[in-house]
Formats: sequence, structure tokens, C-alpha cells
Amino acid sequence: MDVSTFRKILRNPSAVVGLCILLLLIVVSIAGPFLVQSPYEQNTAIKLMPPSREHWFGTDDFGRDVFSRIVTGAHYSLLAGFISVILGLTGGLLLGAFAGFYGGLLDQILMTVCDILLAFPSVLLAMAIVMVMEPGIYTPMVAVGISSIPVFARLVRAQFMSLRESCFVEAVRSAGAGDLRIIFRHLLPNSIGPIIIQATLRIGSSILLAATLSFLGLGAQPPTPEWGAMLSAARNYVWTASYLALIPGLAITVTVVAVNLIGDALRDYLDPRTRNM
Repeated sequence: MDVSTFRKILRNPSAVVGLCILLLLIVVSIAGPFLVQSPYEQNTAIKLMPPSREHWFGTDDFGRDVFSRIVTGAHYSLLAGFISVILGLTGGLLLGAFAGFYGGLLDQILMTVCDILLAFPSVLLAMAIVMVMEPGIYTPMVAVGISSIPVFARLVRAQFMSLRESCFVEAVRSAGAGDLRIIFRHLLPNSIGPIIIQATLRIGSSILLAATLSFLGLGAQPPTPEWGAMLSAARNYVWTASYLALIPGLAITVTVVAVNLIGDALRDYLDPRTRNM
């Protein structure tokens, strides 16, 4: 994506808002943990203290500072979004590229497996994958990434099938180009637009899905300050200390909305059917 393209995308106010929020979250996730107190420090004398000047977001049932835990949790949530999408995109790109380029029996086998996986809701599929792994902070990232592979594989396959019989493919083949060169030097660059859009939008849903797994106890384990796990721990205090659930819930919502705003702007520009810039 060149500078002129980036400038055109930034003409979209939604893209600017989403990008500013996302950049702020990235800065917070990197520098924040070094600027706040330890998210694990307990002080039962001040437990369940509402938001105040000393504790901006209040304290939890162990007297831990919620603001510190939210700031530290941004690191885990953003990692969950980006790492899971990278895993899913890598696997889906390889499967979809070879299935779409070669077709035949290989295509039938790979797409049958993808269709079986797509038949399950994303949450159930991710839960099934987590069940065979040990719960931990990185387990949801791997599970969500694996569950995303069929989505990317289907998309890449469709793009390759629409391009593999194009004139430019026949031209480079006649010039002596091998299959791998055609796939990665010619077909992939011409398919990158929809892939970028899907990957961007998938980051938001991956963050939400990873938080859901942690909420269900299948991801980050206490006392890790992960937003989904914090929501789960706040269930017993919804009425007495509602801020414990409200604040991490808002953090997840704002992050997902910011990523989706960027994804929508990319779709408006990169998709020729909706391009209006």
C-alpha cells in the first residue's frame, strides 16, 4: 500500500478514528505496563473501592488496581487478535492457494475438510481445540488462529480460481515460470485486496473470541489481567461493584469497534464494488 493510497483511506473519518484508537491501544500495551503499578499487587484493605483519584478505575475483590490491570490486559488482547490472524492467514493462504491453483482431487479434499470445520460455530470449534491443549494465555490465540484457517482458505481459493486462467498467467507460464512463482509472484499480489480486508476485520472478531474463551475459563487463568478473564471474575459483583464488569467490557468493545472501522474503510477503498474514493 503506497503513500497515496494511505492518504486516500485517511480521508474517511471513520478510518481516522479507528486508527487513532488502535495506535493509542498499541502504545498503551507496549509502554503502559512500565508506567503503572503492578497489576498483581494485592491490598485487601482497599478491596472493591469505587473509582477515585488514587485508583482511576477502582479496585477489585483482592484490592488490585483495575486501571493497571486494564492497561496490562491490552497487551494480551491485542496479541490475541494479531497472532491468531497471522496463524489463520498463513495456514489458510497455503491451503487456499494450492487448492485454487491445482484444483482436482486436492481441491476437493482440502475444501471438504474446510467445509466440515466451517459447519461448527467459531466458539465451539475454538473450544474443541482448546480442550486438547493446556489452558494458558497463548492457548486462545492458537485455537482462534486454527479456527480461522478455513475462512481464509475459502477466500484465497476463490480468488485463485478466478485468476488462474487469466491471460497474464498463461503469459508467464509460457515464459517458463514455475508453479510456485506463478502462485506467489503473480496470483497472490493480484488477490491481496480481499485478503487484507478479511484479515483486518478478523482481528476484531479474534479479540472477541479469545476474550470469550478466557471468560469461560479456557484461556488466561487468574491472576493474569486479561480482559475476558476480568469479566469472568466480575460476575459475582455485577450489582455491588458494576465497574468491575463495565470497564473491561468497554475496553473490549472499543478495541473491536476501532479495528472494524479500519476494516470497513479498507473495504470501501480496496473493494471495487464499493469503492467511492
